[in-house]
Amino acid sequence: MARPRKCRKVCSLPENCGFAPMKRMNDENHVIMAVDEYETIRLIDLVGYTQEECAAQMHIARTTVQGIYNDARKKLADALVNGKVLYIEGGDFALCEGENLPCGKKCEKYCFKNKENEFKEM
Repeated sequence: MARPRKCRKVCSLPENCGFAPMKRMNDENHVIMAVDEYETIRLIDLVGYTQEECAAQMHIARTTVQGIYNDARKKLADALVNGKVLYIEGGDFALCEGENLPCGKKCEKYCFKNKENEFKEM
């Protein structure tokens, strides 16, 4: 019997819930990326975390991050190369509450939710 899936910690929901190619597409030609897959792409490729740091922030194992990241990259490639619409939705995740991260980094610097609060205060 497989272990139950663990909830992945995510800083915030994406501001954009999808992307579409310039050409017209029918609704059947799409790729769905889970929010936790989006978060691994954001943390590793955009923020520059290692897989270990990403795993610590998301409260999951590094091997789990590696699998999620590989699946996310395949979905991105499929959408870009084949001109498919990309939707970001669903998955097993919990939103970040802004605490210090287990990887030793402060969430204030890396968490979208806290960045939004900083902009509101300005």
